Order: sequence, then C-alpha cells, then structure tokens
Amino acid sequence: MFQLIELRKNVGLRPSLFKLEQTRAIKEVLNTKLANKVLYQHGLCIALHDILNIGDSYSFPGDAGSYTSVLFRYILFRPFEEEVILGRVARSTPEGVWVTLGFFEDVFIPEAYLQSPCKFDAEENCWIWEYVDGLETHNLYMDEREEIRFRVVKVEFNDVAKRKEHEEQLLPMKIIGTVSEPGLGLLSWWKQDNI
Repeated sequence: MFQLIELRKNVGLRPSLFKLEQTRAIKEVLNTKLANKVLYQHGLCIALHDILNIGDSYSFPGDAGSYTSVLFRYILFRPFEEEVILGRVARSTPEGVWVTLGFFEDVFIPEAYLQSPCKFDAEENCWIWEYVDGLETHNLYMDEREEIRFRVVKVEFNDVAKRKEHEEQLLPMKIIGTVSEPGLGLLSWWKQDNI
C-alpha cells in the first residue's frame, strides 16, 4: 500500500528560508512541493522519509535564492492489484460507489464490480445488494459513511498536464475496486453475533 521511492530534485530555497538550518529548509520545501500530490505512474506523495544526499548549492545572477541538487526518499501511497483495503462509502451514483480512505478520495467501485444482484435506489441515493438466503431476499443497503472492504482491481493514472482545456477534468490517480466476492462489501454484512 505504501512505498518508498528515491527521487532527485533541484530544490530552490528563497532567502526567507536562509535563517533555517539547510536540511530543515530543504525538508520544508520538499514537503510543501510534494505532499498530497500525485506523481504520474508512481502514486500519491505522503511525506518525506529521509534525505540521502545534499549537493552543492548554487546562486544565479539576478536571483536571490539558492539551488541545491537533493537525493531523497519519499513515502507514496500506491496499492497493489489484488490488495484488500478498508474505507468508507463516500457517495453513490448510478454508475457505482465512491469510497474514501480518509486521506484519498478517488476510489471507485463500478456497478459491474458490486455484489450481484444489485440495484441503485435513486430515492435513497444508494446501492442495494439483493441477497438471496434460501427462499428469502434481503435488501442490504450501501449507506454513506459505512465501512467497506474492497479489493483493488487496478490503479489508473492520467497525465493531467497533457489534458487539453476543452477536455473533461481527469483524476490524476484513480483506484478501481471490487466488492463482488465473499467477505467483501460493507463490514456490517459480514459481522456475526457473539455466541
């Protein structure tokens, strides 16, 4: 789910940061630039793990800042395919269910990956799994804010920098999940009474 990636960047320090110790200033700049950003084909940046190497600093004429080549490791969120994750139902649409992990909101479970048979209730604005138990049918609702267990089918990345102005807005990173297997779905569906 979380990975370490090694990166090298030229870090620019503005004069207002010169009062700080260099390593602390570089950490501040890297976290400001990268935290909560998606690196294309890598994942969501969470936090700086450590700095491996700080190169020499350079200044350029007409620029009051300094620039330093920095080798560092950053913690990324990128779940692997088949990984099982817990989240909460954020909202339902006729196309499927959106799930939040608390720190990441772009998890989508399309209709084809929901428990079968299911239907969308437009009045309640939620999906209903029509669970058949012998001769009885039970309607199990996927209400907002309920805990949900899903399996990752794939992680999609979109290069939003190449998006043209008239095109639909794309998510930089989207997780596609499934709940169409036993044990997946709302946790309340699978809870057993203590005997």
